Amino acid sequence: MTSAPAASLLRYERAPLRPRDPLWLRIGAAPPLRIGSVEPEVAQALALASFDAGWCIHAFSRPDATLATLAQTLRERGLLGAWRDELLPVHAESGGAQLGEPVGRIERAAVRALGIATRAVHLHGVSPQVQGPHGVWVQLRSLNKANDPGLWDTLMGGMVSAADTLEQALARETWEEAGLRLDALRDLAHAGVLEIRKPSDSPSGVGYTVERIDWYRCTVPTEVLPVNQDGEVERFELVSPERVRADVRSGRYTLEAALILAPDLVQPRA
Repeated sequence: MTSAPAASLLRYERAPLRPRDPLWLRIGAAPPLRIGSVEPEVAQALALASFDAGWCIHAFSRPDATLATLAQTLRERGLLGAWRDELLPVHAESGGAQLGEPVGRIERAAVRALGIATRAVHLHGVSPQVQGPHGVWVQLRSLNKANDPGLWDTLMGGMVSAADTLEQALARETWEEAGLRLDALRDLAHAGVLEIRKPSDSPSGVGYTVERIDWYRCTVPTEVLPVNQDGEVERFELVSPERVRADVRSGRYTLEAALILAPDLVQPRA
C-alpha cells in the first residue's frame, strides 16, 4: 500500500425522523459510556433504565451477553431487518469521525435501531482501459440486497466486523465482492474518511445510521477484471467519469458512492 497525503474528511448529516435520546452503556460500576441513540418508545420496550442524560444499558464486566439479549428482544418485537449472525463492535463515542475503543459486540441487525456507530471500507478503483484520463470500476448491487438493491456503488464497499482490523476488512471485502487480491492492485492508498448520519432504511423505521467510512483508491491493471464471489453484486462495469456524474445526478448511486465519486453533486454538512 502506498503512502498518501492526509486523508480528507467529509460529513453528511440528516436529522432523525423522530426524536432520539442518547444511549449509554454502564459496565459494572464504571461511569457510563455513550454508545448510540434510541427512540424513547424502543427504550421503554427494552426496559432500559432512564436517567437525565438518556437511557442506560447495565451490564457486567463482559457486556456481550447483555447486548445479545437486547438484540434478540428487538428481533422478537419485529424492530429489526434480516438477522445476519455477524457481530459488529460497539464503540464508545469520542466525537467527530473518530471512534473510541470497542467496549462490546452486538448482532449487525441491531446497530441501526440502537444508533450504534459502525465502520465500513470502500474501494474506488480506476483503470486505463477506456478512452480518456481513466475509467472507473463500479458495481451494480444485487437486487436481493437488504440496503440499496439495484443501485450502483464503488468497486467495493463492506462493513468492518468485530473480528476485523481495518486492513483485514479491506482485504476480505475486496476479495468477496470483486475477487481481487490487494497485491494485484497498483497505487493502493487511503484516500479519505466519510462520516454519515442519517435515518436508516430499516423496515421498522426506528433506525438511525451513524457510520465512519474509510475509503481507498487504487488502479486496477488492464489485465485484471473484478469477479464477484459472494453473490451480492449483479455485475461490474468500467465507465467514464462523465457517466458516473450523470448517473449520480439521476440518483442511480448509493449515497456513500456518490460522496466518494462525485462529492460536489451531494449536499453534505461541512
